Parts: sequence; structure tokens; C-alpha cells
Amino acid sequence: MKRLSFLCCLLVGLAVTATSQIKAPTATDPVLKARGLQKQLKLTDEQTTKVAAIYKESAEKFENIKKAEHGNTDKMMKSIAPLRTATIQKIKTVLTPKQAAKYDALVKDSKASGGNGWSDGWSATNTN
Repeated sequence: MKRLSFLCCLLVGLAVTATSQIKAPTATDPVLKARGLQKQLKLTDEQTTKVAAIYKESAEKFENIKKAEHGNTDKMMKSIAPLRTATIQKIKTVLTPKQAAKYDALVKDSKASGGNGWSDGWSATNTN
């Protein structure tokens, strides 16, 4: 009985250790967001790399705003609006006119559904 208990504890311990070591990328990961946008807009690899860098920069600025405003949502929203606008403009400079038109539609659709998605570097997106 002691062996069985020991084996159960060992297996549980190994399972916990194994799962804690795996860090899956989140939907807010700049590279994943850029790849999702790549699928949506048929971006080149070079464009995708540039968009990922823009998303990364945006996410870092968002984290700084969050820290500076101590999580106060009202203050954060005022500070985030110009960041979102700047992020959209930076991304559009990387896109062709046809891609930019599709991007505008994606941003409009994500805002209409209550999200921010493609227009920032920190929120989750739907990459279907």
C-alpha cells in the first residue's frame, strides 16, 4: 500500500512539474498576433516581422501605462487611445493599399464586436 501511495504521489508530482515547465504562448503574444494578421491580410514574412515589432512596442507601452496608472481603468483608457491610434497608423505604413483597406475593416469589425483586437498589441484576437 505504501508503494502504491508513493507511486501516485510521484506521478502527480511529475505531472505538475511537467505542466509548469510548459509556457504556451498567449493570444496577446506579438508574434502570434502578427501571424494571425498575416493569415488575414496575406502579409509577406518581412511585413509580418515588422508588424510583430510594432505589436511588441505597443504591448510594452501598454504595460508602462498600466503601471503608471496603477490599474485605474478610467485613466488607462485616456492614455491608451493615442497609443491605439499610433499603433494602427504604424501598421498601415507596412501594408499595401489593398491590405490597409482590409486591415481597416478588421479593426472596425473588432471594435463593433466589443474588442480591440488588431488595433493594438495587447488584447486577444480571433485568428480563425
